[in-house]
Amino acid sequence: MATKDRPVEPSQLDLGALALFTGYALSDVVLAEVHASGHTSLRFSHGFVFQHLIESDRTIGELSERMELSQQAASKAVVELEQLGYVERAPDPNDGRVRRVRLTRAGRAAVEASRAAQRRLAERLVAVLGKRRLEATRQTLSEVLEQFGNVGEIRARRVRAPK
Repeated sequence: MATKDRPVEPSQLDLGALALFTGYALSDVVLAEVHASGHTSLRFSHGFVFQHLIESDRTIGELSERMELSQQAASKAVVELEQLGYVERAPDPNDGRVRRVRLTRAGRAAVEASRAAQRRLAERLVAVLGKRRLEATRQTLSEVLEQFGNVGEIRARRVRAPK
């Protein structure tokens, strides 16, 4: 005999699940805007590669280490983004045997599209919550993250995909 599942009220979730699901929902809004700006093939997971290429070109080995992935997995992610036109490999200026991965013009445009979408989302949140409540929410989540998260990874742009 099948039973009907009881609805779950978000306010009754534990804080970790609530923060996670909120993050998913906000990421979906940003990604939808990125897609609307023409970058329709990008996925949430691509951001974990992009973050490592914003400030510096990287080798596959460096990406592997920073993302805590095997070199094979890092290479696979790079190949996919190469095929989509968002990254390219180029010789290292100091050692022609070494290939570095870098964002292409399309990759940088996608980063800018994401940043613009995040700014618009922040404006929407201010309209809904007000500036003071939004800042209080941000401060509370930051304090929780400081207590339980690896903030050093965030500051160093070394956030890895969830295991």
